[in-house]
Amino acid sequence: MSRVLVVGSANVDFTVALARLPRPGETVSEGTLLVARGGKGANQAVAARRLGAEVRLIGCVGDDPAGREVRAALAAEGIGVDALATVAEPATGTALIVVDRDGRNQIAVAPGANRALTAADVERRQADFAWAEVVVCSLEVPLPAVRRALEIARAHTATTIVNPAPFPDAGIDFLSLADYVTPNESEAARLAGLEVIGLEGARTAAAAVRARGAGTAVLTLGAAGVLADGPGGLVHAPAFAVTAVDTTGAGDAFNGALAVALGERRSLAEALRFANATAALACTRRGAQPAMPARAEVERLLGG
Repeated sequence: MSRVLVVGSANVDFTVALARLPRPGETVSEGTLLVARGGKGANQAVAARRLGAEVRLIGCVGDDPAGREVRAALAAEGIGVDALATVAEPATGTALIVVDRDGRNQIAVAPGANRALTAADVERRQADFAWAEVVVCSLEVPLPAVRRALEIARAHTATTIVNPAPFPDAGIDFLSLADYVTPNESEAARLAGLEVIGLEGARTAAAAVRARGAGTAVLTLGAAGVLADGPGGLVHAPAFAVTAVDTTGAGDAFNGALAVALGERRSLAEALRFANATAALACTRRGAQPAMPARAEVERLLGG
């Protein structure tokens, strides 16, 4: 099994499904509520675990009922939570999500305890980095903690993945520590400093991301699939056609699956197809972690 270490956030999600997304200042009623667990780090950890990897998570939750529930649920998935710290203040991270009938979403996040993760906390988990084959980082936790995680991962020769989301206003200055960088179109545009339009625009942006130090740029393009630019050249993996119910967590499903596939030493083309299938299935049901598919579901889609 792949050994995947995730450094990132853990939240509780409140998701309301509506016929359409509200406009500014507007109230849209007649929605249905789903309360579930989320956070990019925890989502990626759950995705990787359900695909068969051994997984550990470094992060922070609050000393509150939500934090205890998050910890228990992750442990029940079989994820190692010894490095999931509990802090007295502030509260566990919370996301408010609205989803329309086409699966499009609006998300507001109060990061709470996620912002309490420090570089020193990461430093204390040397044994986890020595254990890991692949280390995945996203940016809902402080950037100094992410940078230190990548430095330690490199020292232990683990493969590193940076999901640059949410993209920070201050930008990112540690792409040279990432073997793989996985932006969506808007994140790629900010990394590259140019607008991403179509596959040709994605090619230009991917080259710009690599020029900033990333080993391989992996641009997720929604219905247009994924375009990767790495040492072996360009690889385009088409998307799988599914009926989207909720796209929340699809990017996290992709990153968790990519980590698993790379840990299994798959080729880049195979890894992208595996990750695309996982992300597609995650769009077919509501919620973030509840939507993460099992390995058998992904294999069926790949074989179909």
